[in-house]
Amino acid sequence: MAKTDSFFIRASTNTDALNFAQSGVDLGAYVDALGKSVLRIHNISVEYGGPLSAYAGAPNSSTQSSFQLTTQSQTNMVDVTDRSLISSGSIAIATGASAVQMMSEGLNIAPQHWTKGYLVGVEQIYLGVDQTFDHCDKVSVVLECTVETLSQSAAMALALSQQ
Repeated sequence: MAKTDSFFIRASTNTDALNFAQSGVDLGAYVDALGKSVLRIHNISVEYGGPLSAYAGAPNSSTQSSFQLTTQSQTNMVDVTDRSLISSGSIAIATGASAVQMMSEGLNIAPQHWTKGYLVGVEQIYLGVDQTFDHCDKVSVVLECTVETLSQSAAMALALSQQ
């Protein structure tokens, strides 16, 4: 199985804080089902907003921003039982009367949690975002990836885990 050095794919989805938002990430340069070329995602890093985004909501409130990366287009957030889900996570913030009391960021599911990452055989994946506050205008991801030739065992694993 031929492997390449790892490289990075970056994507963002803008959000209005009121509605589920999604954007496609074109993988056509890396994935070719007929040529048996597939993408393996090894790690995902997530940024909520930008470097200077303010996350806290109103006093005595709680807010959350969530993302998902899927192999199929979605109309809402999905849970881990959806076979198209590659990764998901969120950041949650609770504020007191005058300051942030709690902030928690986590990945519910991510390729770095698996032994060999996550194999992708589709030419487009989707970055979906939903949140309960308007202080974050986008969510961005950086994916560490390699391209591989699809072996028979990898094809079976792909067929069993996705679509």
